[in-house]
Amino acid sequence: MSGSRMAKRHLSRRLIATTAATALIAAGVLAGTASSANAASVRTGGTLYFITHAEQFDHVDPARVYTGRDIAFFNSYLFRNLVSYKPVKGAAGASLVPDLATNTGVPSNAAKTWKFTLRKGATWEDGSAVTCQDVKYGVSRPFATDVITDGPQYLVGALDIPLAADGSSTYKGPYKKTGQDGFNKAVSCKGSTITFKLNRSFADFNYALTYPAGAPVKASKDSGDKYDLRPYSNGPYKIKSYKVGDQMHLVRNKKWAKKSDTVRTPYPDDIVVRFGLAEEVRDQIILNDQIPNTINLDGLQPANNRAYFAKAEYADQRMNVYDPYVRYYAMNVSAGKLDCLDVRKAVFFAVNTQALIDLSGGSVFYGDPGDSPIKPVLGLDYAPTTGNIHDPAWDINGAPAKSKSLLAAAKTSCPTTYDKATNPAKGLTMDLAQSATNQKASVLIKQAMENAGIVMKFNFIPSGQYYSTVLDDTKQNDLSTVGWGADWANASTVIPPLFIKEGGFDLTQNWKVPEYAAFKTKSDSALNETNRAKQAKMWQELAQYAMDQYWIARPVFSKQQFSWGSKVGGVFYWEPQGTFGFGGLYVKR
Repeated sequence: MSGSRMAKRHLSRRLIATTAATALIAAGVLAGTASSANAASVRTGGTLYFITHAEQFDHVDPARVYTGRDIAFFNSYLFRNLVSYKPVKGAAGASLVPDLATNTGVPSNAAKTWKFTLRKGATWEDGSAVTCQDVKYGVSRPFATDVITDGPQYLVGALDIPLAADGSSTYKGPYKKTGQDGFNKAVSCKGSTITFKLNRSFADFNYALTYPAGAPVKASKDSGDKYDLRPYSNGPYKIKSYKVGDQMHLVRNKKWAKKSDTVRTPYPDDIVVRFGLAEEVRDQIILNDQIPNTINLDGLQPANNRAYFAKAEYADQRMNVYDPYVRYYAMNVSAGKLDCLDVRKAVFFAVNTQALIDLSGGSVFYGDPGDSPIKPVLGLDYAPTTGNIHDPAWDINGAPAKSKSLLAAAKTSCPTTYDKATNPAKGLTMDLAQSATNQKASVLIKQAMENAGIVMKFNFIPSGQYYSTVLDDTKQNDLSTVGWGADWANASTVIPPLFIKEGGFDLTQNWKVPEYAAFKTKSDSALNETNRAKQAKMWQELAQYAMDQYWIARPVFSKQQFSWGSKVGGVFYWEPQGTFGFGGLYVKR
């Protein structure tokens, strides 16, 4: 999933540049351990504030929400899924529990068929019942790729619906209704039971249904792309108002009933998200505990972060954890961009990784150089790669001499791309989320590239609009700063999303190069492999190939910090999405 720390270390794909989770992460708390409150001390009522530098959420439409933080936020407050992660700290939080469904799903036919029966009593904010048809309709919306963009594609790729000649689904979503019969055969309702027929064995299909993209949507309330501004709620809160650049205000959904929901425990009366705060203003609110019932959605600027963690009096208002994400630069390898391996390698070796890590807080607060898009927390699926940071010529402080030798080769192997990368009148362009830290990072990146003879320019994008911009292949530049965490404990949620066109987050645009067809064939084979050990080996080989092609640069196995005010209780780290356990938060009295 895309990571999100809204600066966004988001990636998204939390993510930063916009700095985006694995279901079984052993997330170690390094400082300021926090836990959920004793039930007897929890207080209901009050207003809980969230603050962020971003102008908006990337998306609010359930079919389009895809950063770990936002998934956790909206699943805790607005959206219910057939199944959910258990809202508790530690490894137990990665376990599935029934939510709208009566159980976590019944597979059959070698896990190619899954059935879920809805529990009674779940309602929309108008009091009407949540039905099987609502779930079916919600699942249909991600197929309307001309209207619904940027969201996860697991359901689109898994359902047994015929494909068109170009590899896309013949079903085009509920607005056009093209291919509707194919969808109806793959997703069907009988009473309160919904049946999914899949195109392959998918033993962990129910994990994909923890995503809002599998949540119900009431068809009569669907407003297409405008649904992103005011989705209809079946959770404990509903949207009273949402204004980009200002705030989102959630109030209690009086039609929600606790007896129908064994997952959520809503405490505040009101939840207010304040957007667009200047970074220093945001930091001072936390540093001085100015609004004690406040949670910081972004993290602090590096210098303020170090100061905050150095003060013992804030030990109960912070966490420093190993997060689920790999932060990296996605190389756009399409024609006219970084379409030359020698130039991509030159960029990789030129980066001063140490300076960038130091800028963001050092190894204590930011992380360590990585060698794969798969993070070691995935265990079985991770293996150290060869080359890249293991190349004898690589240097954590940058290797300009190596880069220059690669550029010399590029002058012959790809003269047009070489000219673009080295010509001051042209240059490469990197997409960055707008933030003070990224402004400083751009200076370090530019200098490192100049040392190697590469011209680097920058495109700063408002953080709340970052992913919707770079995921548009007509707007993405040569490099984009992103991050990714596994959606659950299988690299099937890393390799296909990042490097397969239909995966939903392929910012390399590698589907436009000759090597892609063979890579996709191997990835598809790995998806269909039921021998888990053999499958893990296949993911390792694909990760090695991605690194050999230098589809990503400067991977970092990262850490993340969280901070909140003195009147916020019930804080814990929710491992599946690598963020707060939002549903447990309350206002102390």
